[in-house]
Amino acid sequence: MVNIEAITQHLQQCLPGLGINKQRELLRLMYELAKTHTQDLEQILPSEKNLTFERAKNILLKKRYPHTFAHVAKSAFYLPKLELDESLRADLTPRDFYPKNIYIEDSVNQTPLALRAKEMFPRAAFHRWDGRQKVGSDNFSRRTETLLIHQEKYDFLKPCPCSAGNAGCGYNLINLGFGCCFECEYCFLQQYQNQHAVLLPANVQDFLDKIDGATFRKGPFDRVRIGSGEFTDSLVFDDLTRYSQALVPFFRQRPHLQFEFKTKSTCIDGLLKAGGAENVVVSWSVNAPKFIAEVEHFTPSLEQRLAASRQVAQAGYRIGYHFDPVVPFDGWEQAYLQTFEQMAANVPVDQVAWISVGLLRFSRELKKVVENRFPQNYILDGEFLLEFDGKMRYHHELRKKVYELLVPQLKKLFPHAVVYVCMEKPHICPYSF
Repeated sequence: MVNIEAITQHLQQCLPGLGINKQRELLRLMYELAKTHTQDLEQILPSEKNLTFERAKNILLKKRYPHTFAHVAKSAFYLPKLELDESLRADLTPRDFYPKNIYIEDSVNQTPLALRAKEMFPRAAFHRWDGRQKVGSDNFSRRTETLLIHQEKYDFLKPCPCSAGNAGCGYNLINLGFGCCFECEYCFLQQYQNQHAVLLPANVQDFLDKIDGATFRKGPFDRVRIGSGEFTDSLVFDDLTRYSQALVPFFRQRPHLQFEFKTKSTCIDGLLKAGGAENVVVSWSVNAPKFIAEVEHFTPSLEQRLAASRQVAQAGYRIGYHFDPVVPFDGWEQAYLQTFEQMAANVPVDQVAWISVGLLRFSRELKKVVENRFPQNYILDGEFLLEFDGKMRYHHELRKKVYELLVPQLKKLFPHAVVYVCMEKPHICPYSF
């Protein structure tokens, strides 16, 4: 572990009388360098006679951002106050999903979802929910201890919230749930979710009614694309919700629409029972096996995800894959290309509808959340810059390099699939929407 007190003392010795705000910037830089390079503080910032803040900051920035320091404005380097709290560390103890407390809104108390919850979790404590009180834990790691079954009244269908300046893909979202039992280090819900619980709507038919009455914007695909999985995994709770068994027949009868389940899960029994549909795509978020094992905690392995996708394809669905986020870790080129080869050898290539690729990007607020919950992470070690849409991104030259290697190889191995880049400016890659 990086010794923050030792860094503070070293800075005081190098720059006595340094103001608190300047000290915070240097402390941030030295912490990140000690985490990723060396904990020899004298090597990170040598003690020099008459050292100034400006020189010290430039020394540290050049070491922390060796490939981008000379090419971007200093305002692109985001240096928030270092606020580490051991109590916020993620609990990575393996556990099954079995909520201790289940809240049910009165209006949905006798719905099939509520009745299944009572049957599946008999040891849970059941409570009435009046639609107002806050539920869940103060600790995000304990969010799966609380389940809330409610009637959704507002958030039925919306366009994908693509960042300004990015090329849009015409995607539309239905939010069938909030919260997830996986612990992916990059997940935006860590910073976004203010009610630390799993929320599941019982009125799925209202979502379907909204789709029938909607007017959709035109996208680059032949059919209107609708999907779930923005605020939860589309299938991880499907044994309980059985949403798939309502959604698949609905879309099977509407061939002008295209629905996508997005998942890391292998919970596919509901899909198999519902029967296949040519206009329903089941997509898996995938990554290099090393990344899955080290960053996507509690999730199925790549082999397990591919095996589930084979079963789904055999049942009559089309399948898809999302390499998002791609992280250029040590040896990333070979790792991702080998992953592509493994996929092509283990799934029916002609049934792959699309594959997306997107490099890691995140809000500036998420940075401090991740380093507190996963202090040993390496996903923050790259040279992230504050970019055009207010998000932290790799430099555009690195992004172009990654896309220029990965996208053509995917197109070669999956010639029938639409391969595209997600959440990017069009000039970064010609395959973006």
